[in-house]
Amino acid sequence: MIGSEIKKDETYKRNEEFNKRALKELEANAKQVMLGGGADAVAKHKKKGKMTARERIGMLIDPKSKFIEVGLFTAYGMYEEYGGAPSGGTVFGIGKIHNRDVVIVANDATVKAGAWFPITAKKNLRAQEIAMENRLPIVYLVDSAGVFLPMQSEIFPDKEHFGRIFRNNAVMSAMGITQIAAIMGPCVAGGAYLPIMSDEAMIVDKTGSVFLAGSHLVKAAIGEDIENELLGGASIHCEISGVTDHKMANDEAALKKIRSIISKLGHFPVAGFNYEKSSKPKFDPKEIYGIMPAERNKPYDTYQILSRIIDDSELDEYKTGYGKTIIAGYARIDGWAVGIVANQRAITKTAKGEMQVGGVIYSDSAEKAARFILNCNQKKIPLVFFQDVTGFMVGSRSEHGGIIKDGAKMVNAVANSVVPKFTIITGNSYGAGNYAMCGKAYDPRLIYGWHSAQIAVMGGKQASETLLAIKVQAMEKGGTHISAEQQKQLLDEIQARYESELDPKYAAARLWVDGIIDPLETREIISRGIAMANCNPNIAEFKTGVLQV
Repeated sequence: MIGSEIKKDETYKRNEEFNKRALKELEANAKQVMLGGGADAVAKHKKKGKMTARERIGMLIDPKSKFIEVGLFTAYGMYEEYGGAPSGGTVFGIGKIHNRDVVIVANDATVKAGAWFPITAKKNLRAQEIAMENRLPIVYLVDSAGVFLPMQSEIFPDKEHFGRIFRNNAVMSAMGITQIAAIMGPCVAGGAYLPIMSDEAMIVDKTGSVFLAGSHLVKAAIGEDIENELLGGASIHCEISGVTDHKMANDEAALKKIRSIISKLGHFPVAGFNYEKSSKPKFDPKEIYGIMPAERNKPYDTYQILSRIIDDSELDEYKTGYGKTIIAGYARIDGWAVGIVANQRAITKTAKGEMQVGGVIYSDSAEKAARFILNCNQKKIPLVFFQDVTGFMVGSRSEHGGIIKDGAKMVNAVANSVVPKFTIITGNSYGAGNYAMCGKAYDPRLIYGWHSAQIAVMGGKQASETLLAIKVQAMEKGGTHISAEQQKQLLDEIQARYESELDPKYAAARLWVDGIIDPLETREIISRGIAMANCNPNIAEFKTGVLQV
């Protein structure tokens, strides 16, 4: 067993108060985002006889089941010149329908009539990626006015833009992944292809419509005068064109129909990841609030964090006395067998008596982690990364010792890993440490941050001082002398801007992480993630390519 009882002294209480306050602020931010376009927009939406996106999802999923939302803070603080776009105008996540995990994507028509911003396309592509990686059915609840025209150049033509979604529709169909669409509002132009390229499409009478061009554009293009309902309403597409498969009386009927279809889906082989009855940690998970330091540069013992997350607080550790700034070992989380790779934030001592800084990856740590990742791939054990990393060790001793070579081994192992990977950013996520510890670029099935997460090339103090030095050098080169007082003012301005970019909501807004969670949600997120990954039995052969030795 790892971990121990914690002394609840003044430091513990200060940490606990700080973390609880931060989580309370985050909860208030989340509630504001969930209002979508605001009370007036919601009232107008409901006046049309429609449910909101979140109400639709609530009725679609199993009663009392938990919806794992992805991208709640999408677009947070973005597009302010256009009035903002809470959640990017789309609500998406993984929900249970007849006890089966299903990816659900719902346009929020209270936000700019459900129009697509550039980040909306990225969010929808993430939804399809999760469905494809885990072979999960996907449901689209369509209610959108189409592309947000003022930003069309940033959403329309590129590989990762709007058209990629329809390409994925076709690929997913060929993969045998069930796609069901309900047209519950407007579905216009290119967006019309999404529901119609799904396996089964239904349309809500009087509120749903689908056409390549609406009545105004038709009038302008060919001079025909026709109402939208007669152009592409439910009766037209269910009784004349045959474009849609089911005509539904209202939102509730459409959602019940989707549940009925999902209930009859066949079951496929699973990956077979090891599972036993779940056990709770031996120590109270709420104590994480008191362990995580209020001052992020302070060390702490990562074993104490892990002991409040893993089953029975039992870790079968790998190379315990070697490469101590990374903890590696086998454990269970909510019954699922996992391989854990975690940054140790405590200051450690090597066998030679040398002190090692917590959160820094040294050569021995990188080598140990790479070998452990190979083992997990051989044993078909999913990997869970707990990131609180300031980067790789620098300096002449590390460079002469081959830190780049050893770091490359670890990055190679992570990049080529074929078992499902899950990443939780608990604190710092800086520089190449983000890559080696399975950041977003390395295809984790899910990646979430705690309220204490920060993602950047380097920490705020180092970055600000570096940026200041560059700016001062450039100004003095141009003949402008900068006084100490002016330098301090510049540093404060640079630091304020940089610190705002370190806020976890900044990362979540851009989908660098799938969301920000309370530490107490960690077990459930990982457990649900492995359960959905278990739905895809197709695990590729593990190959590492060339490794520097």
